[in-house]
Amino acid sequence: MDSPSEVDAPGVVALVHGRAPTLADGRLLCLDGPAGSGKTTLAGAVAALTPATVVHLDDLYDGWSGLPRLATQLDALLLPLAEGRPGSYRRHDWHADAYAETVTVEPAALLVVEGVGAGMAAYAHLRTALVWIEAPTDIRLARWRARDGAEVEPYIAAWERDQEALFERERTRDAADVIWRTVR
Repeated sequence: MDSPSEVDAPGVVALVHGRAPTLADGRLLCLDGPAGSGKTTLAGAVAALTPATVVHLDDLYDGWSGLPRLATQLDALLLPLAEGRPGSYRRHDWHADAYAETVTVEPAALLVVEGVGAGMAAYAHLRTALVWIEAPTDIRLARWRARDGAEVEPYIAAWERDQEALFERERTRDAADVIWRTVR
């Protein structure tokens, strides 16, 4: 489904609740797309409409070069949840540039995983729905800089390359149930 002007949080909630559970008795909504496209905003809007546990992949990357190692964290989170057991991940502390505590995620009616890499193909069998969110590059980068400040500047080019390589390899946009284009 590619209807960017009509996709909103209520529509995403309806889509997810209209499908069968995929994580034992729960559902998995994956929100993916380039940095600054609006994934976190949509996750918050979905969670405001329906009980949901939200996991931000920013907590799972092990730093600016962490995209290639994301699958290890997603395995620990999603595979146990698929069996109806608690999943977990090690939260990365960006200020200390090290892993901090282990976060346990209990089975829930709806788990929203948002961030670059949320739609990895290896977990397609666990997904209830995948929403691809995109925005023009200038808007995305402005949002990113406004959110994270000047300290991100040295990392932007490498992150952009890494995410593009991931999206190309995973064909994430092509796998999406919904494509949502944000423009503000």
